[in-house]
Amino acid sequence: MLLLLAATTAQAVSSLIPAPPQIAARAYLVMDADTGHIIASDREDERFPPASLTKMMTSYVVEYEIAKGNIALGDMVLVSEKAWRTGGSRMFIQEGTQVSVDDLLHGVIIQSGNDASVALAEHIAGSERAFADLMNQHARLLGMNNTHFVNATGLPAEDHYSTAIDLAILGKALINEFPQHYALYSQKYFTYNNIRQPNRNKLLWRDDSVDGIKTGHTDEAGYCLVASAERDDMRLISVVMGSSSEEVRAQESQKLLSYGFRYYRTHALYEAGQVLRDEKIWAGSRDQIRLGIAEKLAVTVPRGQSDQLEASVELDKVIKAPVAAGDVLGRVQVTLQGEPVASVPLVALENVPEGGLFKRIWHAILLFFMGLIG
Repeated sequence: MLLLLAATTAQAVSSLIPAPPQIAARAYLVMDADTGHIIASDREDERFPPASLTKMMTSYVVEYEIAKGNIALGDMVLVSEKAWRTGGSRMFIQEGTQVSVDDLLHGVIIQSGNDASVALAEHIAGSERAFADLMNQHARLLGMNNTHFVNATGLPAEDHYSTAIDLAILGKALINEFPQHYALYSQKYFTYNNIRQPNRNKLLWRDDSVDGIKTGHTDEAGYCLVASAERDDMRLISVVMGSSSEEVRAQESQKLLSYGFRYYRTHALYEAGQVLRDEKIWAGSRDQIRLGIAEKLAVTVPRGQSDQLEASVELDKVIKAPVAAGDVLGRVQVTLQGEPVASVPLVALENVPEGGLFKRIWHAILLFFMGLIG
């Protein structure tokens, strides 16, 4: 093993961290958006009606289709009778009119428009039912293992459910995969058809670090909120499901975010593609190969404990050419006070083809005798 990041020689005094706050909700969690580390949670894997948090997936699919070039923000969408008649929170689009994808996306995210959600669903998939199937395919790809969608709105329906952890995963994807659209989630107002409506996320007015994401409410689901905030290069996502009022969901979300920011930090260790070591390679066109990690590595640690992190490499005993960039050749293990906190593949950062015939024969002989000695 090779020590990459050493702890201080003197044992640092662990930070004192209180228990998470009591949260008045059926289920909740707060998660580091960079690392996926869950800082605090309760009943995060249990299925509950997500109400309009469903629209997070509706907007995710729309943003995905835009990124793929299948639709554009300027495309005009013909509003159907079904979209126009959809009840609940509305953007107030009119049957038979054409509305841009851009305006409809604003209507979904800011105004929580059920009519806008159905209009976009029909535009992309032909029907809301077909769009729900597309939503479920994306959920599976994202690892939302306890989520199933029946519609694009979150209006009450049998077999329509999600979990706090799945919604946090979805929030993380919205932020990281489509950053060019994420600013929409922080907008406080949107006006369409001369009707100005506010974003229902009260934290946008109360906390400058909060910049999203989505509220939801039905009688069955209670009051729900997925919020995200960024402070000092750390981004958190909180999920509150089934609280008793708009005010309570805002207060409980604020508690979770405040707790996470107060007692934890995101600690960046290595950048994607950073060379962690040069290693001997046998029978190759050259004798050394650069090794590192394919993606940025960061961990979530209690405040004041980052100097106790230790990172080490577990490496394949013998590396033989040919090797292609991205081939997994070992693992990087990160521990905090002896407890594992991260484990990621150690990969080749470059291609190393086979060497000439003489070199391959000579290295084969050397490896044979080294094996005998070993």
